[in-house]
Amino acid sequence: MSEVDQALALLSRGTHEILLEDELKKKLASGRKLRIKAGFDPTAPDLHLGHSVLLTKMRQFQELGHTVIFLIGDFTGRIGDPTGKNVTRKPLTEADVKANAETYKAQVFKILDPEKTEVRFNSEWFSELTAAKMIELAAQSTVARMLERDDFEKRYKANQSIAIHEFLYPLVQGYDSVALEADVELGGTDQKFNLLMGREIQKHFGQEPQVVITMPLLEGLDGVQKMSKSLGNYVGVDESPGSMFNKLVSMPDSLMWRYFELLSLKSNEGIEVLKRDVEQGANPRDIKMVLARELIARYHDDEAAANAHKSAGNQLADGELPADLPEVEVDFEGGEQAPIAAVLNRSGLTKNSAQAKDMLKNGSVKVDGEVVAQDTMLPTGKAYVIQAGKKRYARVTLM
Repeated sequence: MSEVDQALALLSRGTHEILLEDELKKKLASGRKLRIKAGFDPTAPDLHLGHSVLLTKMRQFQELGHTVIFLIGDFTGRIGDPTGKNVTRKPLTEADVKANAETYKAQVFKILDPEKTEVRFNSEWFSELTAAKMIELAAQSTVARMLERDDFEKRYKANQSIAIHEFLYPLVQGYDSVALEADVELGGTDQKFNLLMGREIQKHFGQEPQVVITMPLLEGLDGVQKMSKSLGNYVGVDESPGSMFNKLVSMPDSLMWRYFELLSLKSNEGIEVLKRDVEQGANPRDIKMVLARELIARYHDDEAAANAHKSAGNQLADGELPADLPEVEVDFEGGEQAPIAAVLNRSGLTKNSAQAKDMLKNGSVKVDGEVVAQDTMLPTGKAYVIQAGKKRYARVTLM
């Protein structure tokens, strides 16, 4: 396999779509240092592993010698991208943007190599853009084309309002690629329309169009729904080493290769070796420990990775509560009480509802140290220390 083919195989790993793969191969074969762009509107400063999927792919580009651009959308963040929403998203204030941006910058360099990263703010060029230039930019698309976006189309058909400034968002994001001379832009699957708009805007300004790479949403620890703090199935990048270790080694075996594919910086060959180990009888838990230590070393340090099991595994083996209990929030949407089986399932303490019911029936569930029955209802608005079986614990806040 040629060097270019090896690079393409690594960069393709875990992707949802590459538009166009032949163009990416040509860019890689050119031998020049590519400019890889990903934009982040600083709306959620508390990151979890689901947010790191794009950053991990960016790091892979860096390790191949390319430059990545971490674009903080301090201008677009004040417009509000409605992607995936059926209403206009509330714009951020300038103070919100600045505070969130600083948090992002502090966290992303746990993944990205700062020496191969440009941190940019799109207010750099949009604060200089004249009204005439903005009108020229707006002329590059039509209302009909904008209504091809799934969320706009649904809102239009439902007679829900669409503000004029929302139509500007894809155009503005596309112009970012012009300003940065991007060769490749990364984004989630829900960003496909905006990313492709970037290609069209670059053509208008006489640039070679960027390759678009979309990445899938990462499933949470339940292996079903996307990773989300509100669902309690997440691993936060700022969690303690023991908490991260405990969550990652407890995830379903069926999920671990997905996490390796999207979160690990190991080579494809390295992951294949681990898969063969499992096929030859290795304990999947040991393989999950390999991943847990890699991620803990990334977000903390090597020493924390080496000792994470002491604050998670050893204390649990002795039947004691770990010093750094995993923190989980579960939203019951304003309900005053929550059934214990649903709490166990939605907090990730059990794999599914059937397991939750079995553990409750067997008296294997404790809340604040007391065994609870199957019909137990927990008042919301409070936090509980919940134990499911001998080794699964969490401090669960019911919202």
